[in-house]
Amino acid sequence: MTDVVTSPAGTKAAAALLEIDHLMVMFPVRAGTWGAVVGHVHAVDDVTLTLAEGETLGLVGESGCGKTTLARTLVRLTEPTGGTIRFRGEDLTAKRNKDLRSFRRYVQMVFQDPQASLNPRKRISQIVGAGIRLRGTSKGMKARREVEELLARVGLDPDHAQRYPHEFSGGQRQRIGIARALAADPKLVILDEPVSALDVSIQAQIVNLLDDLQDEFGLSYVFVAHDLSVVRHVSDRIAVMYLGKIVELSSSDELYAQPMHPYTASLLDAIPIPDPDRRRDRRRLVGELPSATNPPPGCRFHTRCPWATDLCTEVEPPLAEFANGHEVACHHPLNVGRTQLSEAIRSESSPRSSGAELTLSPAEAHRVEIDEAQGKDETP
Repeated sequence: MTDVVTSPAGTKAAAALLEIDHLMVMFPVRAGTWGAVVGHVHAVDDVTLTLAEGETLGLVGESGCGKTTLARTLVRLTEPTGGTIRFRGEDLTAKRNKDLRSFRRYVQMVFQDPQASLNPRKRISQIVGAGIRLRGTSKGMKARREVEELLARVGLDPDHAQRYPHEFSGGQRQRIGIARALAADPKLVILDEPVSALDVSIQAQIVNLLDDLQDEFGLSYVFVAHDLSVVRHVSDRIAVMYLGKIVELSSSDELYAQPMHPYTASLLDAIPIPDPDRRRDRRRLVGELPSATNPPPGCRFHTRCPWATDLCTEVEPPLAEFANGHEVACHHPLNVGRTQLSEAIRSESSPRSSGAELTLSPAEAHRVEIDEAQGKDETP
């Protein structure tokens, strides 16, 4: 991990390696004999993020929030509908076909399912060697030695280079996927839930390996995961996604110590405590994730939020940026006082569809109002 220096307004001082500006990814919904478009799935909806050199950005959220679609779009495996992606200042959304080959040398991806992501017809030497061929710097015996060195670096026996993927365990296959990504000598690696399919003991080994490789090769990571305890261990900053939008962005320690968005607080409450004698006061979410084809108006979380007011149903909250760089898209944030609220500014990363001005008030100030409303609803 790397320390990202922030200014009093929270602006990242480190050079930006990756810049995502109002990115949108929508999938058409078709129906009828002729396949007419009757709607769109809002998979990624107006997301703006930056990633500094050597930084690890964690991306979390429940299934269906759009984090994997965002990750795949960053490497152009999924085409964006709108917005821009810039890598070292160069616009990637304008690149096509052959122009993307040079870009993909510097941005690689490690997939969630190590078995499905490896070609079963090819030997490991061929799979890992593909990245070396993409670089175009080594051939023949030199390339073979590089493959063996990479396998040894990720904890595999170089003598196994002529084996096929099915001859390895799940953890070993994920190590092969990491070696394949490193073979191209990238600067940015997108990690799409790289440990979710592995046993807990193997997860720790892979996470420690990724930490070591980042220091050795000077890598930047986008780390997508469900397990917030794993994300905390590897990430410098964490972005929380809900129904295609970023609802909170903060440094890792700050997010875990003082979550401001009710959704983030609920995710943290769901982390199990490895002690049968300890109990956590859990804030359980009620209801299901709304449809991405017809997202609710206003704040998209208001249908499940215990703090929601009429304002939340009408106006989409912009990202409020606090003095420590913490950003949250909520009209009634948690764990924050009125003085901090008065000093907050509207973040430049706010979605274009959000409110033009901040309308902030502490969530606790609405507790009595909400309790009274719920009491009236329960009155026969």
